[in-house]
Amino acid sequence: MAAEEEKKEQQAENAAAENTEQAEPSAGEEREAEDTKSKKKAEAEWQKKLDEAAAESQKLKDQLLRTAAEYDNFRKRSDREKKAIYADATADAVTELLGVADNLERALEQKECTVEDLRKGVEMVMNQMHAAFAKLNVTEMGAVGDPFDPAIHNAVSHIDDESLGENVVSQVFQKGYRIGEKVVRHAMVQVAN
Repeated sequence: MAAEEEKKEQQAENAAAENTEQAEPSAGEEREAEDTKSKKKAEAEWQKKLDEAAAESQKLKDQLLRTAAEYDNFRKRSDREKKAIYADATADAVTELLGVADNLERALEQKECTVEDLRKGVEMVMNQMHAAFAKLNVTEMGAVGDPFDPAIHNAVSHIDDESLGENVVSQVFQKGYRIGEKVVRHAMVQVAN
Protein backbone atom coordinates (compact mmCIF):
# COMPACT_ATOMS: atom_id res chain seq x y z
CA MET A 1 0.00 0.00 0.00
CA ALA A 2 2.76 2.37 0.65
CA ALA A 3 3.88 1.82 -2.91
CA GLU A 4 0.40 2.58 -4.12
CA GLU A 5 0.26 5.73 -2.06
CA GLU A 6 3.62 6.81 -3.40
CA LYS A 7 2.37 6.15 -6.90
CA LYS A 8 -0.77 8.22 -6.25
CA GLU A 9 1.31 10.99 -4.75
CA GLN A 10 3.60 10.90 -7.75
CA GLN A 11 0.62 11.11 -10.09
CA ALA A 12 -0.85 14.00 -8.11
CA GLU A 13 2.48 15.87 -8.29
CA ASN A 14 2.72 15.21 -12.02
CA ALA A 15 -0.86 16.44 -12.50
CA ALA A 16 -0.13 19.54 -10.40
CA ALA A 17 3.06 20.17 -12.41
CA GLU A 18 1.12 19.84 -15.66
CA ASN A 19 -1.51 22.29 -14.41
CA THR A 20 1.23 24.68 -13.36
CA GLU A 21 2.89 24.40 -16.79
CA GLN A 22 -0.40 25.08 -18.52
CA ALA A 23 -1.28 27.98 -16.24
CA GLU A 24 2.14 29.67 -16.48
CA PRO A 25 3.48 30.12 -19.99
CA SER A 26 7.10 29.55 -20.64
CA ALA A 27 9.54 32.42 -21.38
CA GLY A 28 9.36 31.71 -25.16
CA GLU A 29 5.58 31.84 -25.13
CA GLU A 30 5.64 35.08 -23.20
CA ARG A 31 8.05 36.61 -25.75
CA GLU A 32 5.79 35.45 -28.58
CA ALA A 33 2.75 36.95 -26.90
CA GLU A 34 4.59 40.25 -26.36
CA ASP A 35 5.80 40.26 -30.01
CA THR A 36 2.25 39.67 -31.21
CA LYS A 37 0.95 42.48 -29.01
CA SER A 38 3.77 44.75 -30.21
CA LYS A 39 3.03 43.91 -33.85
CA LYS A 40 -0.69 44.56 -33.38
CA LYS A 41 0.09 47.87 -31.66
CA ALA A 42 2.50 48.86 -34.48
CA GLU A 43 -0.08 47.86 -37.10
CA ALA A 44 -2.74 49.92 -35.30
CA GLU A 45 -0.39 52.94 -35.25
CA TRP A 46 0.43 52.53 -38.94
CA GLN A 47 -3.25 52.14 -39.78
CA LYS A 48 -3.99 55.30 -37.79
CA LYS A 49 -1.24 57.18 -39.66
CA LEU A 50 -2.51 55.80 -42.99
CA ASP A 51 -6.06 56.92 -42.19
CA GLU A 52 -4.79 60.39 -41.21
CA ALA A 53 -2.76 60.63 -44.42
CA ALA A 54 -5.76 59.54 -46.50
CA ALA A 55 -7.94 62.15 -44.77
CA GLU A 56 -5.32 64.86 -45.36
CA SER A 57 -4.97 63.76 -49.00
CA GLN A 58 -8.74 63.98 -49.50
CA LYS A 59 -8.80 67.42 -47.86
CA LEU A 60 -6.03 68.66 -50.17
CA LYS A 61 -7.74 67.15 -53.21
CA ASP A 62 -10.99 68.94 -52.34
CA GLN A 63 -9.08 72.19 -51.83
CA LEU A 64 -7.35 71.77 -55.20
CA LEU A 65 -10.65 71.12 -56.96
CA ARG A 66 -12.22 74.19 -55.34
CA THR A 67 -9.23 76.34 -56.31
CA ALA A 68 -9.35 75.07 -59.90
CA ALA A 69 -13.09 75.81 -60.09
CA GLU A 70 -12.58 79.30 -58.64
CA TYR A 71 -9.82 80.01 -61.15
CA ASP A 72 -11.99 78.82 -64.03
CA ASN A 73 -14.85 81.05 -62.85
CA PHE A 74 -12.42 84.00 -62.49
CA ARG A 75 -11.08 83.43 -66.01
CA LYS A 76 -14.58 83.30 -67.51
CA ARG A 77 -15.71 86.37 -65.55
CA SER A 78 -12.60 88.32 -66.64
CA ASP A 79 -13.22 87.35 -70.26
CA ARG A 80 -16.86 88.53 -70.05
CA GLU A 81 -15.78 91.81 -68.41
CA LYS A 82 -13.11 92.38 -71.06
CA LYS A 83 -15.64 91.85 -73.85
CA ALA A 84 -18.12 94.16 -72.11
CA ILE A 85 -15.48 96.89 -71.71
CA TYR A 86 -14.53 96.59 -75.38
CA ALA A 87 -18.19 96.78 -76.41
CA ASP A 88 -18.75 99.83 -74.18
CA ALA A 89 -15.66 101.62 -75.52
CA THR A 90 -16.68 100.89 -79.11
CA ALA A 91 -20.20 102.14 -78.40
CA ASP A 92 -18.80 105.36 -76.88
CA ALA A 93 -16.61 105.95 -79.95
CA VAL A 94 -19.46 105.28 -82.37
CA THR A 95 -21.76 107.58 -80.38
CA GLU A 96 -19.25 110.42 -80.81
CA LEU A 97 -19.06 109.80 -84.56
CA LEU A 98 -22.82 109.45 -85.16
CA GLY A 99 -23.30 113.23 -85.14
CA VAL A 100 -20.75 113.53 -87.93
CA ALA A 101 -22.51 110.82 -89.93
CA ASP A 102 -25.88 112.54 -89.42
CA ASN A 103 -24.54 115.87 -90.70
CA LEU A 104 -22.96 114.21 -93.75
CA GLU A 105 -26.32 112.62 -94.60
CA ARG A 106 -28.08 116.00 -94.24
CA ALA A 107 -25.49 117.56 -96.55
CA LEU A 108 -26.09 114.89 -99.18
CA GLU A 109 -29.88 115.41 -98.98
CA GLN A 110 -29.48 119.05 -100.07
CA LYS A 111 -30.47 119.22 -103.73
CA GLU A 112 -29.64 122.81 -104.47
CA CYS A 113 -26.83 124.55 -102.65
CA THR A 114 -23.94 126.75 -103.63
CA VAL A 115 -20.34 125.70 -103.48
CA GLU A 116 -19.81 128.17 -100.67
CA ASP A 117 -22.65 126.62 -98.62
CA LEU A 118 -21.23 123.16 -99.30
CA ARG A 119 -17.79 124.29 -98.14
CA LYS A 120 -19.22 125.83 -94.96
CA GLY A 121 -21.10 122.58 -94.27
CA VAL A 122 -17.97 120.46 -94.76
CA GLU A 123 -16.01 122.81 -92.45
CA MET A 124 -18.70 122.45 -89.78
CA VAL A 125 -18.63 118.66 -90.11
CA MET A 126 -14.83 118.72 -89.90
CA ASN A 127 -14.99 120.83 -86.72
CA GLN A 128 -17.50 118.36 -85.30
CA MET A 129 -15.13 115.50 -86.19
CA HIS A 130 -12.24 117.25 -84.40
CA ALA A 131 -14.46 117.73 -81.32
CA ALA A 132 -15.38 114.03 -81.37
CA PHE A 133 -11.69 113.10 -81.66
CA ALA A 134 -10.86 115.37 -78.72
CA LYS A 135 -13.51 113.64 -76.57
CA LEU A 136 -12.00 110.28 -77.51
CA ASN A 137 -8.46 111.57 -76.72
CA VAL A 138 -7.38 111.13 -80.36
CA THR A 139 -4.64 113.54 -81.48
CA GLU A 140 -3.23 114.27 -84.92
CA MET A 141 0.44 113.86 -85.69
CA GLY A 142 2.61 114.63 -88.66
CA ALA A 143 2.92 118.25 -89.73
CA VAL A 144 5.20 120.00 -92.19
CA GLY A 145 8.43 121.06 -90.46
CA ASP A 146 8.32 118.31 -87.79
CA PRO A 147 11.51 116.26 -87.39
CA PHE A 148 11.12 112.83 -88.99
CA ASP A 149 10.43 110.08 -86.44
CA PRO A 150 10.04 106.53 -87.81
CA ALA A 151 7.97 105.62 -84.74
CA ILE A 152 5.15 107.94 -85.86
CA HIS A 153 5.90 108.70 -89.53
CA ASN A 154 5.87 106.53 -92.63
CA ALA A 155 8.25 108.05 -95.19
CA VAL A 156 7.04 107.33 -98.71
CA SER A 157 9.39 109.67 -100.55
CA HIS A 158 12.57 111.69 -100.09
CA ILE A 159 13.59 115.05 -101.56
CA ASP A 160 16.60 117.33 -101.34
CA ASP A 161 15.64 120.82 -100.25
CA GLU A 162 18.26 123.18 -98.87
CA SER A 163 15.61 125.46 -97.35
CA LEU A 164 14.55 122.70 -94.93
CA GLY A 165 16.69 121.09 -92.26
CA GLU A 166 17.92 117.51 -92.22
CA ASN A 167 15.32 114.72 -91.75
CA VAL A 168 12.42 117.15 -91.69
CA VAL A 169 8.89 116.43 -92.90
CA SER A 170 8.44 118.45 -96.09
CA GLN A 171 4.95 117.29 -97.06
CA VAL A 172 2.13 115.31 -95.37
CA PHE A 173 0.14 113.02 -97.65
CA GLN A 174 -1.99 111.53 -94.89
CA LYS A 175 -2.22 112.63 -91.25
CA GLY A 176 -1.41 110.19 -88.52
CA TYR A 177 -3.41 109.70 -85.33
CA ARG A 178 -2.72 108.38 -81.87
CA ILE A 179 -4.59 107.76 -78.66
CA GLY A 180 -2.33 108.66 -75.77
CA GLU A 181 1.01 107.05 -76.68
CA LYS A 182 -0.51 104.35 -78.92
CA VAL A 183 -0.19 105.07 -82.64
CA VAL A 184 -3.48 104.36 -84.41
CA ARG A 185 -2.22 105.30 -87.87
CA HIS A 186 1.26 106.47 -88.91
CA ALA A 187 1.48 109.75 -90.81
CA MET A 188 2.40 109.24 -94.47
CA VAL A 189 5.01 111.89 -95.24
CA GLN A 190 7.74 113.09 -97.56
CA VAL A 191 11.12 113.68 -95.91
CA ALA A 192 13.62 116.34 -96.91
CA ASN A 193 17.42 115.89 -97.04
